[in-house]
Amino acid sequence: MNHIIRRGNHKMQLGRRVKLKRQPLDMYKVTLRTRRRQIVRRLIQIIGIVGLIATLIVGLYLWHAGLLTDQALLRGMIKRFGILGPIVFIGIQIIQVVLPIIPGGITLAVGPLLFGPWLGFIYNYVGIVIGSLLLFQIGRTFGIPLVEALVPRKIYRKYIDKLNGKRWVNLFIIMMVLPIAPDDALILLTSLTKMPFKQFCWILVLSKPIGIACYSFVLLYGFDWLLKIFGM
Repeated sequence: MNHIIRRGNHKMQLGRRVKLKRQPLDMYKVTLRTRRRQIVRRLIQIIGIVGLIATLIVGLYLWHAGLLTDQALLRGMIKRFGILGPIVFIGIQIIQVVLPIIPGGITLAVGPLLFGPWLGFIYNYVGIVIGSLLLFQIGRTFGIPLVEALVPRKIYRKYIDKLNGKRWVNLFIIMMVLPIAPDDALILLTSLTKMPFKQFCWILVLSKPIGIACYSFVLLYGFDWLLKIFGM
């Protein structure tokens, strides 16, 4: 009987040791994941800063060349590239959605500026929809670790508890319509829900035109307004 009790105590001691060994290992894994997310966030921030600097340099060059103050001259230059111009622009818009190299507001304004109001709107719409579908699928494939790394903490904490609520679909539709909503972050968060890909496609296709039109035309005509004010 005593032999059985000793053996039981020995097993309990071994179990405690195993738990004590597992705890530091689990803490190490959590720390490693946190560091990886921080590295990813910093890389995204660096890429965004580099993209912004590059955009400013290109903008200053175009300004110096007189292309920003003369839309006819700018569109004439783009027409020389033929079909390659729209394809490159749509490609940049897709990349900008998946990986924020260039601020989205800038590309939305550049579309109408380069191709005119209607074609610029269409190219913006096509690029953003394709990029958003890819971003949704990426978030659904890689899950929470990637979403936590890409979505800013403030936005993540604000919406994470609302994802499983019944009103999330309606809230998501409203946010997609608004031109000032953090679309990319909301799309990644929505990829964590049980929303079917088909439903997400329809929401995106039907809601995006309003936000894109408002954002791009306000920026475009606001830029023209500034040019007139300064007499350029």
